[in-house]
Amino acid sequence: MKKYRCLVCDWIYDEYLGAPLDGIAPQTKWEDVPADWVCPDCGATKDEFEMIEI
Repeated sequence: MKKYRCLVCDWIYDEYLGAPLDGIAPQTKWEDVPADWVCPDCGATKDEFEMIEI
């Protein structure tokens, strides 16, 4: 499972944890997150995230 960091606010999306408060179930891969999903902290789009090394 991978992690993705918001380039605007540094919020981390962890595929293992998902984002249950935002309707994204745990173990949801990044490519399966809806295209219109936005960062829960700052509203950045998926295009404004980058995969990070763990």
